[in-house]
Amino acid sequence: MTDATLPAARPRKILTQIAPVSWEHPADRAALQTLRSVPGFDEVVKKIVGFFGERGIRLLFQANAVRVGPNQFPKMNALYTDVLTTMDWPDRPELFVSQTPFVNAGAFGVERPFIVINSGALKLLDDDEMRTLLGHELGHIMSGHALYHTILVIILFVSANMLPFLAGLFLAPIRFGLLEWFRKSELSSDRAGLIATQDPPASMRMFLKMAGGGDMQQMDLNAFLAQAKEYEDTGGAVDRIFKILNTLDQTHPFNTLRAAELQRWVEAGAYDRIVNGEYTRRGPDAEKRPIENDIDEARDHYMKEAKAVVNDVVDTAKRAAQAFTDAFKKR
Repeated sequence: MTDATLPAARPRKILTQIAPVSWEHPADRAALQTLRSVPGFDEVVKKIVGFFGERGIRLLFQANAVRVGPNQFPKMNALYTDVLTTMDWPDRPELFVSQTPFVNAGAFGVERPFIVINSGALKLLDDDEMRTLLGHELGHIMSGHALYHTILVIILFVSANMLPFLAGLFLAPIRFGLLEWFRKSELSSDRAGLIATQDPPASMRMFLKMAGGGDMQQMDLNAFLAQAKEYEDTGGAVDRIFKILNTLDQTHPFNTLRAAELQRWVEAGAYDRIVNGEYTRRGPDAEKRPIENDIDEARDHYMKEAKAVVNDVVDTAKRAAQAFTDAFKKR
């Protein structure tokens, strides 16, 4: 199969010179700024990159993968070309397929970032869903996430085995800061994936498949989104605490929540505005965007999460007080 044999697809708009700030989640940008202010963060980044080096990092992740090209996974190569064209990205980061049944992907590297797609995704995803995944990873690269993603992976999987206990304690705040930022960066790149494929149902369907497998005859996207809303809306204070604890050590938000967050972004009209040409172009306009705007929007995002927890705690306390009062009256 060659690029020319790729089945005809619904036309997508080319987003000329689109800047990543157009889709980035404000909590992503604000969390990264906060992370950079953590004491010792810059020094850790310098030391890790200096120790492994660009080539060492590439070898660390790419020793056992297949580079995608016209003769290697040609269909994926053609889909990748489509995504690069749609996002108007002039560079072509190297793309690899790694033999891993667990469906995942990643963007890694320092000076020359590259993308790895786990082989399990090839069997699970259709063409538009694969465009979403490729656009998601390209979004990470366009936003400059690959360096910090690489640092996180090294801290998670290398430091645990190679560094002494005290060094691990020193890295703990950086590790949790990286994890919190990376979860928010996933929300940004989920939007990039949607922009790349320009098919909202396909983008949300990808999360459904990642959560439950690939048999769409046995699953329904609307029911999945209803499940996401139920997860977000139900539960008391204890449930919300468990939700926070369950998330703390995760690199990705849960798939139901990612689908729901993407759906809200679409319903807010941001996606339509972008595909209709209302977006920030690369260059001075993107560079002069003040971080204060993102911090204000991120504050609203985190305040909604915190308010839900506080409301649950207050409601639980009121119910407990009422139960005590009722019991006292009966006595």
